[in-house]
Amino acid sequence: MNKAIIGKKLGMTQIFSADGKVIPVTVVEAGPCPVVQIKTIEKDGYEAVKLGFGEVKEGALNKPEAGQFKKAGVACQKVLKEFRLENVSEFEVGKNVTVEIFKDGDKVDVSGQSKGHGFSGVIKRWNQQRLKMTHGVGPVHREVGSMGSISAPSRVFKNKHMPGQYGNEKVTVQNLEVVKVDTARNALLIKGAIPGPTGGIVTISNSVKA
Repeated sequence: MNKAIIGKKLGMTQIFSADGKVIPVTVVEAGPCPVVQIKTIEKDGYEAVKLGFGEVKEGALNKPEAGQFKKAGVACQKVLKEFRLENVSEFEVGKNVTVEIFKDGDKVDVSGQSKGHGFSGVIKRWNQQRLKMTHGVGPVHREVGSMGSISAPSRVFKNKHMPGQYGNEKVTVQNLEVVKVDTARNALLIKGAIPGPTGGIVTISNSVKA
């Protein structure tokens, strides 16, 4: 069965395994996510499930946005995401998807929006070294450095590491392990770090490489 759910990153902590080993985990408040729409090959050309997360007032949405929740018979949701799953027949519009679809030991892929750092230099953005602080180097010590040779090719190659926008992009971390499923708190404890800041929205789905 293909699995997918939307959640909110709450932060990191650590738990202990049965043999006393420390396991660093990220706590994610996952679901419940109501099924807002089911797309099929016959009607839409592909199979997908549209899930919502985080209730909001109807006044916070425009009429088309609020209309699809009204049609599905669910409360208005702040986040709406679509997942291409093969087993859409197992879902039902109006029903909730909860953390119970996962179990301890599952391998998952987690996607989120990384932290934005704005316009950054090459040292912060690409982990380059600064120039020497002595022997006539300067007055700038954190600059890019050589752009290439002068006569040939007489241009800067594409994809050269330069200053620019750093972060604030979609990042997916694959093959993470679900250490514990807390159904009472709607929480997933995932081993290791996941993308995004505390409070950021993430999507969790079964691993494509497991």
